[in-house]
Amino acid sequence: MGFIKAFAGAIGGTLADQWKDFLTPPDGLAPTAAIFPAVPRGQNAGRGSNTKASENIITNGSRIVVPEGVALLTFQDGQLTGLVAEPGGYEYRSEDPNSRSVFAGDGILASTVLTSWERFKFGGRPGSQQLAFYVNLKEIPNNRFGTQSEIYWDDAYLNAQVGAVTRGTYTLKIVDPVLLVKGFVPLTYLTPGGPVFDFSDLDNPAAGQLFTEVVSSLAGAFSRYTNDPSQGNRITRIQSDTVGFGLALAGAVEEGYQWVSQRGLQIVKVAIAAIEYDEDTRALLSDVKKADALGGARGNSFLQQSVARGMQAAGEGGGGAANMAVLGLGLNAASGAAGALQQPVGQPAAAPAAAPAADDPVAKLTQLKQMLDQGLITQDDYDAAKAKALGL
Repeated sequence: MGFIKAFAGAIGGTLADQWKDFLTPPDGLAPTAAIFPAVPRGQNAGRGSNTKASENIITNGSRIVVPEGVALLTFQDGQLTGLVAEPGGYEYRSEDPNSRSVFAGDGILASTVLTSWERFKFGGRPGSQQLAFYVNLKEIPNNRFGTQSEIYWDDAYLNAQVGAVTRGTYTLKIVDPVLLVKGFVPLTYLTPGGPVFDFSDLDNPAAGQLFTEVVSSLAGAFSRYTNDPSQGNRITRIQSDTVGFGLALAGAVEEGYQWVSQRGLQIVKVAIAAIEYDEDTRALLSDVKKADALGGARGNSFLQQSVARGMQAAGEGGGGAANMAVLGLGLNAASGAAGALQQPVGQPAAAPAAAPAADDPVAKLTQLKQMLDQGLITQDDYDAAKAKALGL
């Protein structure tokens, strides 16, 4: 009785397989889903009677739909057997006896006897396993990264080491699905009933590994970007240049972990949500902004206005000619500072102009007259300083 029951069960499964199925992607997939199984929909848009088909067997004559932006991979007994990357509808065919169909022109004798015999040997179940999976070929968004502490890199423009905490997202693209499934995706995701392989899934160990590798590559990516002469060597451009920094990050990841060559993965674009520089870097950036503002004619104008305000404050404070002399020396020092700011990088700064001798009234009067002509002091200030210089 047991022999008949097992054989009868095998026959029942064989006959049920004669209904051809449609296989499509599952419903409700997240945009970050990368690999997901092809699910049978039944004959005639789900209204077929193929309710007893063998699990994990694709019947000859079944239709498999490949939508835009995905690839189809088929496996038999754990071995990759097919790849379809062009969108369209395809009919499945296999030489495996389990896939042969009585009503598909394969022959009743071969299908019934061989398939039933194979299933009888395996306790009424098919002697092989056929699976189909889809691979997302579009840009996969919302892959997050972030650092908990500062990362450091050498910045060519600032000529110093820079430190920052940063966070953001990147888009990822699968450029070689064969490399991905054979060399990186855990077997859990390529088995019957396995979960969807989603890069944003916190329980996905492979996705967690990618996150760690991206974070460890950030310092190299910042260095690549800021030290590239074609980018202007400015770290302030990173947040607005999603493509440029994406190339820098992709290059750093490829250099360290060979994503493209060994895993078939590539970073396309990067969006930095925030960069928080450490205290030393913020101070350095502030100094650079000031130096930029004080360069050239703008710097001379700024310094002259500062000296004029000082002269006015000294006059209002009642300092008299003594303050005028001190501020006159301050003007020389300020002029020297302006010259230093305008001095090209790598060349020694010009020596500041020598102060007039303390016992040379002519030199003092000449300097005071120049200040009067430039509007830096008033006529009363000039007369008072002149009287003092001449001992009147």
